[in-house]
Amino acid sequence: MTLQSPSPATENPWEEFLKEIDNEYEQTSRSLKEVTLMLEQSQIELNKLNQRNASITSHLQQVHAQFDTLPRPDIRVAYNAALDAQQRLLVMRGQLDKLQNDQDSLQRYNAILLKVRSFLGQALPHQSKMDSRVGSNGSVTLEMVVKAQEAERQRLSRQMHDGPVQALSNFIVQTEIANRLLDIDAGRAKEELDSLKNSAMSTFKEVRTFIFELRPMMLDDLGLFPTVRRYVDNFKEQTGCDVNLTLKGSERRLESYLEVMIFRALQELVGNASRHNQDSPVKLQVNIQILMDENITKISVADNGKGFDPNFPGKNDGVGLKVIRERVDLLGGYMEIDSDVGKGARITFQVPTLEVAAA
Repeated sequence: MTLQSPSPATENPWEEFLKEIDNEYEQTSRSLKEVTLMLEQSQIELNKLNQRNASITSHLQQVHAQFDTLPRPDIRVAYNAALDAQQRLLVMRGQLDKLQNDQDSLQRYNAILLKVRSFLGQALPHQSKMDSRVGSNGSVTLEMVVKAQEAERQRLSRQMHDGPVQALSNFIVQTEIANRLLDIDAGRAKEELDSLKNSAMSTFKEVRTFIFELRPMMLDDLGLFPTVRRYVDNFKEQTGCDVNLTLKGSERRLESYLEVMIFRALQELVGNASRHNQDSPVKLQVNIQILMDENITKISVADNGKGFDPNFPGKNDGVGLKVIRERVDLLGGYMEIDSDVGKGARITFQVPTLEVAAA
């Protein structure tokens, strides 16, 4: 495929890219204001629900103390009110957590856009040296990034639909069954509620896993090594794969964008190893090595799966690997792929160790 050079009448690709960043920043800023407003309103509503829940809980304790003397309809009304208050509180807390995560993500995204805009603005005087790179690779790289992000969103959407969304539908059915059983068989109603509680706990863990995959908060709080350890533990528990992790070097905090890039690349490589070897006749083994010294950070992900031809990777693999390679190149590093059909794969990349600048 031959890319045609833009005609002289078209806008300079570099300036056009800067405008796109400015537009993206403005849109994100508007979204951030909306989310912040919703967060404030939700917090007010949550405070009201907490007060209502405390009042209902106090009334429920009184009902419990007079359980043998109160009419059954009054007891049912009290317990239904308590259940309704707890459900509303749970939903509102979940909404508040989601809004908080959205706000944090938008704030981080805006900060990154500002840094990128500042860097590109400073680089603009050197535009003549970079025009060829932007013209030939910029649009292709952007397309791969967008495709990779969209594929990840689709995957999470399917998982949410097949997991938590379906579970929430079942919760409604189980609640209705338990409500009907209260008047008929209290023992069976209790069993149904116990089952509902266990399902809710399982779904809660599943949702936390999705949140971790979207943006692990501990990556910002604790850094790369602890987050990778947590990710590997969760991955082994969810997939049953044999994953071995080796961390070498002095643990230190890197620049935020670098920690995110390394973690996302590792996620992509480990996920590829699992997804494309599910039909393997042998148990999948994945070996992860991270070496961090003063100058470079080197990451290696190897598996004993069916491998692939690096010159003709699979459709989905190709997008992910190309995006990783482009990001590594932009950071001044390099990437190697050692694989062949039937012989597993080893993918290694290294980038400069850019530590957080002292305040």
